[in-house]
Amino acid sequence: QANLVESVGGSVQPGGSLILSCVASGNIFSIYSMGWFRQAPGKQRELVSSLTSNGVTNYADFGKGRFTISRGLGPHTVYLQMDNLKAEETAVYYCNEEGVVHPTTLMTRPYWGQGTQVNVAS
Repeated sequence: QANLVESVGGSVQPGGSLILSCVASGNIFSIYSMGWFRQAPGKQRELVSSLTSNGVTNYADFGKGRFTISRGLGPHTVYLQMDNLKAEETAVYYCNEEGVVHPTTLMTRPYWGQGTQVNVAS
């Protein structure tokens, strides 16, 4: 099992910046990746960015050049720096962890934070 807790999101003006953090805890065997998803009103949840335990990053096209994902010194903390935010990016942002739940097969399952609201408006 794992528990993921995101920082409070907040409200920013278009063009502004915001950083989110997520701290995971639990007794999974290891972490395959951590990342961020978001869900805007009326839309499906979508990947924002992810980072594997060996340092491979992935960004959605909309976030390339504007968003930066990083890990803390500990293995269970991840950050998302978002720059030049757009109004359309108002959404609930969810921290995600792919945790290894079986040491032999390396099977993973996703764990989710409760979500944090990010509002981008004038």
